[in-house]
Amino acid sequence: MSAGGGQEHVARNYDPLPVVVARGEGAWVTDVEGKRYLDLLAAYSALNFGHRHPAIMAAAAEQLDRLTLTSRAYRNDRLDAFAAALAELCGKDLVLPMNTGAEAVETGIKVARAWAYRVKGVPAGAAEIVVAHGNFHGRTTTIVGFSDDPAAHDGFGPYAPGFVPVPFGDAAAVEAAITPHTAAVLIEPIQGEAGVVIPPDGYLRAVRELCDRRGVLFVADEIQSGLGRVGTTFACDREGVVPDVYLLGKALGGGILPVSAVVADSDVLGVIRPGEHGSTFGGNPLAAAIGLRVVEMLATGEFQQRAVALGAHLEARLRALVGHGVTDVRVAGLWAGVDLDPAVGTGRDVAERILGRGVLLKDTHGQTVRIAPPIVVRSTELDWAIEQLRAVLAG
Repeated sequence: MSAGGGQEHVARNYDPLPVVVARGEGAWVTDVEGKRYLDLLAAYSALNFGHRHPAIMAAAAEQLDRLTLTSRAYRNDRLDAFAAALAELCGKDLVLPMNTGAEAVETGIKVARAWAYRVKGVPAGAAEIVVAHGNFHGRTTTIVGFSDDPAAHDGFGPYAPGFVPVPFGDAAAVEAAITPHTAAVLIEPIQGEAGVVIPPDGYLRAVRELCDRRGVLFVADEIQSGLGRVGTTFACDREGVVPDVYLLGKALGGGILPVSAVVADSDVLGVIRPGEHGSTFGGNPLAAAIGLRVVEMLATGEFQQRAVALGAHLEARLRALVGHGVTDVRVAGLWAGVDLDPAVGTGRDVAERILGRGVLLKDTHGQTVRIAPPIVVRSTELDWAIEQLRAVLAG
């Protein structure tokens, strides 16, 4: 491991790859020994705009000189502009700002339950939320209670009731799970942690129709899939679907701060009353200034267009590896799940070997690696990275 890699006092809730990153710019990072690596993970899509994007850094620097935190006990002069811009980007009325993605999901759960009791008339304490197998919405105790990943789920109970899991991509299973007590259907439009699992065409449209017909909220966790990653502003846009509630995070903070949000119309998000939910840091002026700049950048469409073009280029290069150490490839915009032939090793094996060639990848679920470079990456850099992957797979 590079110098500076000792972590004797860091709890072992992660098993990081043997590299110690010290600097980053664009799609590249540099370790403590001066070696450069092309970042094909982008902090699980939190770095959609790359490391230290100049426009985002400028917004942060300007705000750092003015005001960073007040708490929501007072209003600040940046939150309204951020909320208005994000609401417009989503086509919704209201924004509830939080910090992490898991906080956004927890907030969405509370909102859906409050809506069920106060609007739909579900009996107190009986609200249910339909979720998908293979989901990853975070690691709080509520959320891991309805995860079927043993590493996330096992050993942390008892768990909160009220969640009904069904197979991902199966609209008929969603319909069968809906009862008069159902508050919402909570899904990732594309499952990232599961290995960039893309549902069948028409699934999101079917879920939208079901929710409309059965009087249920459609809550879309776009924390990894949203904000330009898949070539559209949101992954739901791929099927022309608008959920009732967007859950956003990761890239919303521009790779600088944790910034998340729940975005919905007033007939849904308006059910939350003062004092029922909050966050000391949620909606702070520094986060709002950064989030506003991110929304402004997305509003141009530039990053979505780049993700489409670069994603098509990446997919063509990856598909050429099928049969050469790769068994399957799934691509949505600039986001790919690559299933590896066990003969070449596990996903972790490949991630460690390609690290030596100057590429940062991350494994998931044993035989899969995910590729999600910053959208500012160049096609020539992707070509170089795929050549490194080809060499690693060839042994």
